[in-house]
Amino acid sequence: MTDIRKKTFTVNRLQKNLRRETGRAIADFKMIEEGDVVMVCLSGGKDSYVMLDILQNMQKHAPIKFELVAVNMDQKQPGFPEHVLPAYLDSIGVKYHILERDTYSIVMEKTQPGKSYCGLCSRLRRGNLYSLAEKIGASKIALGHHRNDIMETLFLNMFFGGKLKTMPPKLLSDDKKHIVIRPLAYCKEEEIAKFAELKNFPIIPCNLCGTQENMQRQEIKKMLNEWGRKFPGRLDVLFKSITNVAPSHLADTSLFDFHSLEKQREDAKEQAVAESSKDSDRINVVSIWNN
Repeated sequence: MTDIRKKTFTVNRLQKNLRRETGRAIADFKMIEEGDVVMVCLSGGKDSYVMLDILQNMQKHAPIKFELVAVNMDQKQPGFPEHVLPAYLDSIGVKYHILERDTYSIVMEKTQPGKSYCGLCSRLRRGNLYSLAEKIGASKIALGHHRNDIMETLFLNMFFGGKLKTMPPKLLSDDKKHIVIRPLAYCKEEEIAKFAELKNFPIIPCNLCGTQENMQRQEIKKMLNEWGRKFPGRLDVLFKSITNVAPSHLADTSLFDFHSLEKQREDAKEQAVAESSKDSDRINVVSIWNN
């Protein structure tokens, strides 16, 4: 097999896998419906490029009709190549908007030395994107977070936030105005990265959070990657656990009514007695007729 044929085969295989997992997530969480205007948020990173590519591919064959609108937020980071994304989006014929907001200066001013930029940066970005979504009539806002992001966030919240939560595949915003979807929720980062490399997307590295290699998320990522290398299949089981939650076997009293267990036990006893009485009556009737 020639190098070109091998590359084509690999690209097609990866695209098939990513499309299958994306389609499964969309179906499981009813992410996209007939007539939706999906605002696809592009950062210039591998994940959002792949998300747009897969959604475009699915749009051609989907049994429903929906519109894709690509959006990039130019946060005015020094050296940001602002021509790259417009040129790429023009080349593939996608409708798009470039939102210019200088959030970079705010993040640099407000973040204390040694602290992560990501929290404030994401809040500022999210607020601006929500406003644009309302302006253009987008019914869904698509973000490029994948399976690994979801698992990393789970451990970040457990280890550093004392909460058992992560990024949901589908989310209603706090103001109840916007629905955020993560179509790549079931997709593995390694497959996304390989597909992006083979497709030669014009990746734009983040010069903000990308410079903070020792931050908590990076440490969690290293831990999970090490688990994946040492124990093949462990991450698959871990992700499955996020979709298979048993509130009665955790300790959150707001999710499960532990206070009523005694009453449930008594109710069960009464139910058992009643059922036993019915069985006894039924046996007596049968006995009469048999005689």
